[in-house]
Amino acid sequence: MERSLQLTNRSTHQDFILLGLSARKDIRNGLFVIFLALYLLILLENMLVIYLICSHHELLHKPMCFFLGNLSCLEMCYVSVTMPSLLQSLRSSPCHVSFTSCMTQLFLFISFIGTKCTLLASMAYDRYVAICRPLHYPLLMRPQVCWGLALSSWVGGLLVSVIKTTCIASLSYCGPNVLNHFFCDVSPLLNLSCTHVALTELVDFISATIIFCGSLLVALASYVAISRVLIRMPSAAASHKALSTCASHLLVMGIFYSVVLFVYSRPRHIRSTDLNKVLSVIYTVASPMCSPIIYCLRNREVHAVLKKTLHLC
Repeated sequence: MERSLQLTNRSTHQDFILLGLSARKDIRNGLFVIFLALYLLILLENMLVIYLICSHHELLHKPMCFFLGNLSCLEMCYVSVTMPSLLQSLRSSPCHVSFTSCMTQLFLFISFIGTKCTLLASMAYDRYVAICRPLHYPLLMRPQVCWGLALSSWVGGLLVSVIKTTCIASLSYCGPNVLNHFFCDVSPLLNLSCTHVALTELVDFISATIIFCGSLLVALASYVAISRVLIRMPSAAASHKALSTCASHLLVMGIFYSVVLFVYSRPRHIRSTDLNKVLSVIYTVASPMCSPIIYCLRNREVHAVLKKTLHLC
């Protein structure tokens, strides 16, 4: 009992050491400039999307644009959780992070990524209703329903994060607490623990099934139903027009889910290799950067408002 308490006390006072994205000093400065520019670009893009939606009532009252505004706000939040840590590790690697800061970063990251999963599922459901049940769309996607779906996404991600972070924070870390990553993530922390993690793995598996797999199944079911309707459409033009409204969401969802499911399918057995860090960059940096561009180019309403705004400027 005393030894367990000593390990726990030591784990809560020890720093974690983040090795960062690259150990090669000759390319750190170049990577720092690139990722700083990408970070600022992501913030600018998503702020522009939020501005366009909030300043034009015709967009704000469209369910898909409402969810897109939530998604842009979310992208800004969760990229701001990981990018400062990545930039700091490029400037001074290895980077020391306190136990409290590491758990806070983990909590925010899990919360935001869980919220994104459910938001993407809500957007898929919106496309299902728009194409498969167009006559009932104003009723099924009325403002109260949209607010309910968005709020449940944020609250759901928060609740899952509280459970997972509490379990991981209760583990003992005997050292050396070296994370071969650029932020505090689930897999590296589980691999560092010197205590039995079966219960934590079970909690992680259940929560991943509910959030990741559950939202993915909702999205897939929505698009299976959409594909059946598209096949039965009499003309190819009508089918193409309906499909075009889903293309941007399908692309964003495909990039995000494919990488996340690969990385987190078996968290305990995934080692923090360079491959996993590159994949993490895809869904923490590339996805938030590409999402606003894809939606602004593929969504007609947003594209039209953007062109109008740029023309007035």
